[in-house]
Amino acid sequence: MKPDLKQMLWGLIVICTCQSVKGQSNLSKKQRPNIVYIMSDDHGYQAISAYGYGLNKTPNIDRLAKEGILFTRATVTNSLCAPSRAVLLTGKHSFVNGKVDNEARFNWNQDNFAKQLQQHGYQTALIGKIHMDGLPQGFDHSAVLIDQGEYYNPNFIVDGTKKQLQGYVTDLTTDMAIDWIKNRDKEKPFCLLYHQKAPHREWLPALRHLSAYTSMTVPEPKTLFDNYANRGSAARTAEMNILKHMNWAGDNKIPPALMDELGIKEYLNWDKAAFNNNLGRMTPAERATWDSVYNPIMAAFKKKYPSMNDQELTRWRYQRYMQDYLGTVAAVDDGVGRMLDFLKENGLDENTIIVYTSDQGFYLGEHGWFDKRFMYEESLRTPLLVRYPAEIPAGTRSDALVQNLDFAPTLLDYAGITVPKDMQGASFRKLAGGKEKKWRDVIYYTYYEYPSIHMVKRHYGIRTDRYKLIHFYYDVDEWELYDLEKDPEELNNVYNDPTYTDVKKTMHKKLTATRRHYKDSEENDQRFMPKARRK
Repeated sequence: MKPDLKQMLWGLIVICTCQSVKGQSNLSKKQRPNIVYIMSDDHGYQAISAYGYGLNKTPNIDRLAKEGILFTRATVTNSLCAPSRAVLLTGKHSFVNGKVDNEARFNWNQDNFAKQLQQHGYQTALIGKIHMDGLPQGFDHSAVLIDQGEYYNPNFIVDGTKKQLQGYVTDLTTDMAIDWIKNRDKEKPFCLLYHQKAPHREWLPALRHLSAYTSMTVPEPKTLFDNYANRGSAARTAEMNILKHMNWAGDNKIPPALMDELGIKEYLNWDKAAFNNNLGRMTPAERATWDSVYNPIMAAFKKKYPSMNDQELTRWRYQRYMQDYLGTVAAVDDGVGRMLDFLKENGLDENTIIVYTSDQGFYLGEHGWFDKRFMYEESLRTPLLVRYPAEIPAGTRSDALVQNLDFAPTLLDYAGITVPKDMQGASFRKLAGGKEKKWRDVIYYTYYEYPSIHMVKRHYGIRTDRYKLIHFYYDVDEWELYDLEKDPEELNNVYNDPTYTDVKKTMHKKLTATRRHYKDSEENDQRFMPKARRK
């Protein structure tokens, strides 16, 4: 064999071997996009001005809608913080990845999309909240909050080492996210999971936002005084009512001493402790600023409280809740603006996919509630905005039934990596780019954390373009069916309405087929029950 031919063959062997080691990436290094995945915690889509609800203004998050795509009906598979994050990472339903509730441990040894990106040459980082035990796997760098984290002067676990940082958590998370991009290996594409704690309970705004947001009046939802008629026991027995179940000190910021003076009892035994612990993290100067804003509010409440009826108290508590909630959102929006500006100033905005979403939806007073968990719309739906100018037309809107189950496959698809066959989601890359219109016609949902805080009963169900079928089980056996076209606020369960007989039959067939498709079953329902309740 001639030497030059032998060299050519060896060269081909080396190239093929390298490609085999690198994996199934279909894109060159220069073509592969960077990824900045921004996830907030409990950020209801109603509190993003691009969605049109008029509660607040989020000009920076809105930029993603103007320059990319806004999904109007993005949903989650399990409306709870840690399970949602597990679904994001694995592309698998909770009953497959094992993280069914906030108490179950997450197995970091299982595959996740960040590990796949690492294996295919990406540099990866996770900064902010993950709310799962164990050192995150799949990341070259991690700086994560402990459990729920703190708003003021928080503790982080930075690559396995605990550190307390001085400042406001939302700003610190943004600082670290930008610094990591600045100091990354510039020879590699990168994926950054940039996760904010806000606007999670107990809703403590940045000091710079206190005055503006505590003085605003927020529009009340039409269902603030919902009486849960025409629905099953689950809605009536849930413990997330703003008047009855919200904490007075931790949530509404009434000092424990004032609670004692007015004879207000704790609903949860950690209410006063939450207030003291949260504000106890402040420096004297920070606390002085806080007191200058909240002390007059509490002085006015002290005068009014003795004569307030339940309706007046509900309205007062709703305003206090929403003022602080929207105040925390303001800092999240600030951070998004800083990130977008940084990417643009450094020439990274054109080849970077930017995702903004939340780990689930949230009740902002609808049905008189706060929190999430239910399969009803405000909890099920989550904000989702994606910017990638190379493929996504600016100003696009989509009502497709995408889910957080789809994030892992979609991001791998953009990176040119073959999606593992055991991932249950689907890539919405072509959908977002306007190259595909056909999409799934049904989504599947499960919820397991009962009995527990908020007492939302266990349930599973499906949602189509128009209808929703829910089965509540464990200590009840109740079915609910909603016509979302005629009843978007889900006030009337039509499961036993004879005019919906055919719809009910069709939805039951779809539910059976969907459960089979995702490999869920009654055996799984039993497997994740407390031992005493298993058959």
